[in-house]
Amino acid sequence: MWQRIEEILLNQGLIDKGKLDLGLEEVKKSNKNIGLALIDLGFISEQDLLKCSAIHYGLGFLLQHDYPNSRPQIEFQPSFKFLKNYKILPIERQNEHLKVVVADPEEPYPIEALKASTGLEVQVVLGLEREILEAIDFLYGNGTVSMNKLIEGMEDADSTGASEEDEEHLKGMAHEAPVINMVNLLLTNAIERRASDIHIEPFDNQLHIRYRIDGMLYHVETLPRKLHPAIASRIKIMSKLNIAERRLPQDGRLKIKLTDRDIDIRVSTVPTLYGESIVMRLLDSKGVISLELVGFSDAHRRLFMSIIKQPHGMFLVTGPTGSGKSTTLYTALSSIDTVIKKVITIEDPVEYNLKGVNQIQVKQKIGLTFANGLRSIVRQDPDVIMVGEIRDAETANIAVHSALTGHLILSTLHTNDAPGAVTRLIDMGIESFLISSCLLGVLAQRLVRVICPECKVSYRAEERELQFFSGMAIPDALTLYRGKGCAACENTGYRGRTGIFELMIVSEDIRQLIVERKGANIIRQKAVDNGMRSLREDGCNKVLQGITTVEEISRVTLDL
Repeated sequence: MWQRIEEILLNQGLIDKGKLDLGLEEVKKSNKNIGLALIDLGFISEQDLLKCSAIHYGLGFLLQHDYPNSRPQIEFQPSFKFLKNYKILPIERQNEHLKVVVADPEEPYPIEALKASTGLEVQVVLGLEREILEAIDFLYGNGTVSMNKLIEGMEDADSTGASEEDEEHLKGMAHEAPVINMVNLLLTNAIERRASDIHIEPFDNQLHIRYRIDGMLYHVETLPRKLHPAIASRIKIMSKLNIAERRLPQDGRLKIKLTDRDIDIRVSTVPTLYGESIVMRLLDSKGVISLELVGFSDAHRRLFMSIIKQPHGMFLVTGPTGSGKSTTLYTALSSIDTVIKKVITIEDPVEYNLKGVNQIQVKQKIGLTFANGLRSIVRQDPDVIMVGEIRDAETANIAVHSALTGHLILSTLHTNDAPGAVTRLIDMGIESFLISSCLLGVLAQRLVRVICPECKVSYRAEERELQFFSGMAIPDALTLYRGKGCAACENTGYRGRTGIFELMIVSEDIRQLIVERKGANIIRQKAVDNGMRSLREDGCNKVLQGITTVEEISRVTLDL
């Protein structure tokens, strides 16, 4: 009798009961099967699922590096369309047997069709759908399209011959097949490598392409500088920008669909000495995740949820740009019952669409600022208001008064730590007694890279690393973990990110310190006395749990 996939994953030690429960919740929300849900949550890899599926079906499996470089010798070669439609790839003939790789072994028709057309017995093994389709393109299509071939195609099409001032020529370039393929390849590669941003930067004789992956920038391509006008024009047309305007910054947006994922892309262009620098921010439509996946410990999650359930007051999330503040607030909003509560957000920009939430996009050009929008929102009878960012004194003042008049206000602020949010509001001109009356808590956060599960190894902590844990009870012979580097993490040793947090609950004694306008250091000490765990302490705990490394915690908390 077949074992269910989830039972095999548990037996193989790839997941535990808690992760399985989260996976089953994702299945209910997305209607995906449990395997794909666990992959999307980052709990298992594609290879893990393939191996367990092979056990489930009682079949062998192959990865792409074991595929042949040529077609097997059979008299009747199946068509490219047939193979693509059914995701089946013939790879080897041995006498009267034909070995094929399939993505779906429960589909009988293609196997029977190959038997009938070749007169051979068909032996089935499992493969990854993505790898099968790539191999079909290579062996039965026109071959894989390389970056070099695309560059040659763009040059052959004379995509760079005319003046960059010619708007009609720019439009013509943007619609040429080599240019379209080049931009599509840059986007597809970025998504497959889990990049959050694509940087396209022109210099004197070169065009640099860089991807930001897990918070770090990696140089991926150097193209001829003369290709820049064609690529820039294509991206501008896709994002509905003015292709003739190259003197002023522009912002746009586009959406693409890759397999079963909708990707929103924010586009920013800025004129530089050698042409427009373009940055594309990739936003996955399923970016809102659970508090556990954000990186909250059980204690942090309980405190956080107790604040979100308050009927009124203000809660702030702080940290530098790119520290995951918006994701945390979206996660908070997704946990609120929007059937019985009215939730309104004002954001710049709206990053993710939330079901049941009224979301407003800031539009500075027509006067719809955070402050003006917030004034209108409070007349919409909301229960919860999320302000994307408190940038100025006017917004801060309206937000504070809204919190005092019966609304729960969630927002972000740029400060290094949680206690610093109090002094930042005071610096903006907000009276200390008002802050004391409305502030419920402040969450400071950073993002750290997670050790790659495919190449994770243990080692004995060095003396310098033991010093990092000063003040914590640790054994002398401490075992830590790191990634040695593999194909799955592109030899970085890290794959994915998680958060480290500092959650300050505003207790009565902290309220008194705020009224007395005490400094951030005094407020911090009182919060620590009340049980607050600092960013570095939370990071140290994640190092001890084998989630990340000492180097990562040092990198992101250097300013603390």
